[in-house]
Amino acid sequence: MSIGSLSIAKTAPNGRPPFHVRPRVWVLFAAILLVVAATLYVMATDHTGLGRAAYRPFAGPDPRYVVAGFAVGALVGLTGVGGGSLMTPLLVLLFRFHPGTAVGTDLLYASATKAVGTAVHGANRTVDWGIVGRMALGSVPASILSLYFLYRLGVHGVAAAKLISVTLGFALMLTAVTLVFRNRIVAFVAARFPEPKPQTTAHLTTVLGAALGVLITLSSVGAGAIGVTVLILLYPRLSAGRIVGSDIAHAVPLTLIAGLGHWWLGTVNFGLLGSLLTGSIPGIVIGSYFAARAPDRVLRPLLAATLMLVGFGMAH
Repeated sequence: MSIGSLSIAKTAPNGRPPFHVRPRVWVLFAAILLVVAATLYVMATDHTGLGRAAYRPFAGPDPRYVVAGFAVGALVGLTGVGGGSLMTPLLVLLFRFHPGTAVGTDLLYASATKAVGTAVHGANRTVDWGIVGRMALGSVPASILSLYFLYRLGVHGVAAAKLISVTLGFALMLTAVTLVFRNRIVAFVAARFPEPKPQTTAHLTTVLGAALGVLITLSSVGAGAIGVTVLILLYPRLSAGRIVGSDIAHAVPLTLIAGLGHWWLGTVNFGLLGSLLTGSIPGIVIGSYFAARAPDRVLRPLLAATLMLVGFGMAH
């Protein structure tokens, strides 16, 4: 399995050849994923309103949201893809939540799950707090300004819903590209551009934080695949583990501030949040356990294709 530019050999603890998932298992997974992708694409491009129910408010604990949280958590554990790339479009397209509610709830969901990841990376000393601070210097003000813009626009209105949907679609497509072509992008840039000076790198890190602040506040997507890819370009000498750890640590204050801002705007559903966390925590644990046995070269391109398809549908 690969994390950023780090490759991890899939070997069993006893030194024996790794266990391979039977072909029929991943073929079944691929078929299910493609069906879900096709369904979400049709729903996203249905501008006539046929077959689209009105956005439904959360009416109490619902096992469907627990199952959705478990499924997303398992995919996050299997592939390493950020939960926002999966959870937010699922809430909008399948469960018919208003885009603002989906984004706001997912932001607090992300802050809770990433806080656990930050604690692990912090204990392992794989967080560069200097990078985290430089990114936060740009992301926190950008997030606050984005929240103010949503407030002035009217977060519950049609214009805000369209803005969030288009931004989400763009973020999903960009995430899909970085999932598949990250190594090629890094190699292309490294071969044509010299490594920037430390001061330039610091300024660009703050610019990256500002861009992520806007993107994540409006869509809840981008902190993982996009942030890690750009950090690899800016810090090519830094280990992949520290890049991933720094990106996760930065996402905690960003998603928390953005999530609290959405709560202030009235776009957070705490009942839904509890159900998602109830399902996602065991899902992440189980998915992470089977990650070394999953056909990563098959799952990640399929997941990227799904994100591209859904993102294209939401951007239109």
